[in-house]
Amino acid sequence: MAQFEEVSKQSSQHPKPAGLVLQYGTAGFRTNAKHLDHIMFRMGLLATLRSKKTKATIGVMVTASHNPEEDNGVKLIDPMGEMVTPAWEGYATQLANAEQGDLLTALKDIIEKESINMSQEANVFVGKDTRSSSASLSQAVLDGVSALGGHSKDYGLVTTPQLHYMVCCQNTQGKYGEATIEGYYRKLCQAFIHLSVQQASNCTDDQKHLSVDGANGIGALKVREMESHLRRELQISLFNDGSKGKLNHQCGADFVKVQQKPPTGININPGERCCSFDGDADRIVYYYTDSDGQFHLLDGDKIATLISTFLKELLTQAGLDLKIAVVQTAYANGSSTHYLEDTMKVIVRCTKTGVKHLHHAAQEFDIGVYFEANGHGTVLFSKVAEEKIQQLAEDPNMNDERKRAARLLQNTINVINQTVGDAISDMLLIEAILAIRGMTVQQWDAIYSDLPNRQLKVKVSDRRVIDTTDAERRAVSPAGLQEAIDTLVKKHRLARSFVRPSGTEDVVRVYAEAETQESADSLAHEVSLAVYRLAGGVGDEPKPLH
Repeated sequence: MAQFEEVSKQSSQHPKPAGLVLQYGTAGFRTNAKHLDHIMFRMGLLATLRSKKTKATIGVMVTASHNPEEDNGVKLIDPMGEMVTPAWEGYATQLANAEQGDLLTALKDIIEKESINMSQEANVFVGKDTRSSSASLSQAVLDGVSALGGHSKDYGLVTTPQLHYMVCCQNTQGKYGEATIEGYYRKLCQAFIHLSVQQASNCTDDQKHLSVDGANGIGALKVREMESHLRRELQISLFNDGSKGKLNHQCGADFVKVQQKPPTGININPGERCCSFDGDADRIVYYYTDSDGQFHLLDGDKIATLISTFLKELLTQAGLDLKIAVVQTAYANGSSTHYLEDTMKVIVRCTKTGVKHLHHAAQEFDIGVYFEANGHGTVLFSKVAEEKIQQLAEDPNMNDERKRAARLLQNTINVINQTVGDAISDMLLIEAILAIRGMTVQQWDAIYSDLPNRQLKVKVSDRRVIDTTDAERRAVSPAGLQEAIDTLVKKHRLARSFVRPSGTEDVVRVYAEAETQESADSLAHEVSLAVYRLAGGVGDEPKPLH
């Protein structure tokens, strides 16, 4: 077939280094950019096959998110803007690791297994972040698409969530929105302005001001583009906008969450609201410093709590009987779980780490709010929920309070990017909620107090010796490890701890929380020692933190 001749010809321009093995993980492929050229070409091929199979547009995003600037990566986006299905993650790994001479065999194997009609048309949307390697790597994706005769649309520089959004818009024939950057800003900002107009008119300019750390990445560029759409409803001071700093270096959501301190390159006045995006703008965390200079972080748990309590109140006002739940992982702070379950009476579901697990669980409810503690998350509304809200908003016989609540819910749906966690969309939603409630960042923070916690990692010779159950909250192997953790936890007040293998490297991640920071640090260290001794630790024994 002429198609395969073209693949052979173009593939030689993107050769695979012999022996290199990479795995398609939760975040797609990610490694040093110099190892990725052949991967990108092959993901162009795979996206074309996926498009033929689904008879829909597929997305390919070139980014390494919060990784250092010298890295890059790629993820595939399925027709509704969701992550690619597990079976095709397997094909991605298979295709990526086929030696140069076996590429056509691997390709034909996928075509056969999936019974793909090769004469079916294919459409692929491609986007990239601001890394210097992204231009040539996204070109390699486009080469892969054209080698199999697919049509591609190059969106150039976009955030990851924007590309997810474009794919969903395209495949729903515009029902979700218009598949252009301009259409994205228009939909989100109009909904934000409609929400903000509902606020008390005494909202000062101070309360409308937000400092944003763009992680020197693509999110900064896109916030700049969006500002004109916001009119005077939100005034943004943008820091780490990429003009001088290095991508993700001592800034961005991941840095702020892990280091528990403000990013460099941002000037914070006490009590001022700030937020940080990660490198591809799919995560967001908020923070402020108090008058004593103390740093306060509002992470994914605090965000999920703010959003779910707001939605629950609106449902009550609208008189709508819809099932709302918050989906968390084992990393969620224990205080947030207690507050949601005991005070707010909201269903809380715990899943394994990884956005696809949370997304899947959130789909089981009328309204599913999901956020990882790292700030990656969104809200999903079922078709039934959207229809009930719309009917109520348009019912001419409805009383004013119920109608107002239904309209607020409608605009909330429009400000949310339901395809994936989106820092820009989440930021607009949070800002609208704070404005409607007339809440300061301190009042939001005071809804509940986080239990002090600590995360550590232990190097091991093989992470696969650790096996977990109960949404990663209990270790099944190696023998004796869970018993050791249970004994250590009993020594501390309000404590819990769990361990889980990393998805990408031979390390075991340890999480501990307790009544005081000293106690949480001590528990994390003791559990690290148990992991080191029972799970084949490498190098020196973990040292105490203080």
